Amino acid sequence: MALRRAVSLLLRPRLRAPVPIPALSKTQNPLLPPRRHFSPLPPPPVPAASAVAEEAEEAFEAAKGTKDLLSAFSRLEAVLPPSDKRLALACLKLGQHLEASGAADPSRVLSLALRSLGILEATPNSTASHSDAVSLAMALHLAGSASFDLSRFHDALSFLSRSLRLLSPLLPSKDGAASGEERDDDAEGFDVRPVAHAVRLQLANVKTALGRREEALADMRACLDLKESILPPGSRELGAAYRDLAEAYATVLDFKEALPLCQKALELHESTLGKNSVEVAHDRRLLGVIYTGLEQHEQALQQNEMSQKVMKSWGVAGDELLHAEIDGANIKIALGKFDEAVTVLRNVSKQVEKDSEMRALVFISMAKALANQEKARDTKRCLEIACDILEKKELAAPDKVAEAYVEISSLYEMVNEFDKAISLLKRSLGMLERIPQAQHMEGNVAARIGWLLLLTGKVSEAVPYLEDAVERMKDSFGPKHYGVGYVYNNLGAAYMEMDRPQSAAQMFALAKEVMDVSLGPHHSDTIEACQSLANAYKAMGSYALAMEFQKRVVDSWRNHGPSARDELKEAIRLYEQIKIKALAFLSSENSAIALPEPQEKE
Repeated sequence: MALRRAVSLLLRPRLRAPVPIPALSKTQNPLLPPRRHFSPLPPPPVPAASAVAEEAEEAFEAAKGTKDLLSAFSRLEAVLPPSDKRLALACLKLGQHLEASGAADPSRVLSLALRSLGILEATPNSTASHSDAVSLAMALHLAGSASFDLSRFHDALSFLSRSLRLLSPLLPSKDGAASGEERDDDAEGFDVRPVAHAVRLQLANVKTALGRREEALADMRACLDLKESILPPGSRELGAAYRDLAEAYATVLDFKEALPLCQKALELHESTLGKNSVEVAHDRRLLGVIYTGLEQHEQALQQNEMSQKVMKSWGVAGDELLHAEIDGANIKIALGKFDEAVTVLRNVSKQVEKDSEMRALVFISMAKALANQEKARDTKRCLEIACDILEKKELAAPDKVAEAYVEISSLYEMVNEFDKAISLLKRSLGMLERIPQAQHMEGNVAARIGWLLLLTGKVSEAVPYLEDAVERMKDSFGPKHYGVGYVYNNLGAAYMEMDRPQSAAQMFALAKEVMDVSLGPHHSDTIEACQSLANAYKAMGSYALAMEFQKRVVDSWRNHGPSARDELKEAIRLYEQIKIKALAFLSSENSAIALPEPQEKE
């Protein structure tokens, strides 16, 4: 306390009487402002704005991690004008990094892409270069990818289509790409093919999500063409590209297109990685699926067993090997080796968890084997177990569960449980309608519901499902896909049951038109569609047209040779029947007292 008083007494006079500051003379310079570092040197000059911007740009380019990039971007953003092209490129780079690393919400990535787009699109066309076009295409690709992640598929399609239109003129010709020549007019020598590949691949994903499978396949084929022009002939990545496209074709049941692609992948992987590599095992497993689709079951089983052998030699275990074993069991069922298949499935069931999706698949395959042996009671018990497991997985994996329900419904058909089959298909359709990426399956399921309702005599209920299926399948697979032809044929049959032969004739004509293209005019199903068309014209009383199409049926079966002797005999009988009807109709027109003939039911 004494010390405080002493200090206060010493300070008091100073506070009351401040020290006077002497006035400056005219010749005396004012004092300089205080410096942070008391240096005798003059202060450094204030850097120009351009130098600050360049320094910030260099720092952004040098940044590596997400945190450093975000920090450097904030600094660059603060010193560049909002319309500066360098800011657009920085937005693009940051957006690409965030998308690749998954470090940000897709909406943040989309915001950066749109900001980049806004600046780049404002660049006058007179000053734009090829590099500007590529940057704009990359920004559009980023916007498309982010929109896809946000399930805004139509927006994504618009962005990506614009991107591809910008890149297409910059791509080298096929001859130039094959010889390794660069475009002369691209001053920077930038190869746009990898960018075009990324755009095409994302377009395929978007079109698949929209259910436009045929268009998606065209984009995937273009991706493969680009990879063939970029990668060296023996590249492992090229082999994977062949297999990916083969798998895409197999998904839409186009096994003929899938087979040569998968064989190319196998050949390439064997030559570069050896016959016992894991990649070769993957190729052989897919080959087994493709041969199964082509009903070449012996070859399918051979490929499947070779695939399993390689997997086991490499110590590959888990779901991948178990799936291959289930595939093998299904092939054995197709070959009629039911006991062998059941033995395999029992062994697999011991290796899986009680309530796993894999166990449900085992019981579905077990039911398939039992149904083929006409053991209806055991079949239904296996299907009930599978359904109990799958019901618990509906929220976690709706697409896989919906697909499994479709397979289970087909097995319920085999044991004549049609109501159960229809109920499961309706449940599957309801699930698929909530999954944007599953639109291609909706048409198939709706068509199957319609066909089963028609089969069980519920014709009026069947028609809306069949009409809906036609539109969905045309959107997904194109108007000339053979599946569309079958649905048209079933619609025609439904209209005939409803005594609407005119509508039926229109549907049968459309079915025949599609099948002529997709299956060929001499395919048995195409001939049956032509037969149905003749029957519809006969029911309408258009006997001239009925005879014309019935004559085509006769000629088509005759071209099949001795194997179609019974079909030819029946076709000739129907032709003669129509001919008699036609003659009776003509005679009735000339006779006022002619009695009407009884109508025959087809």
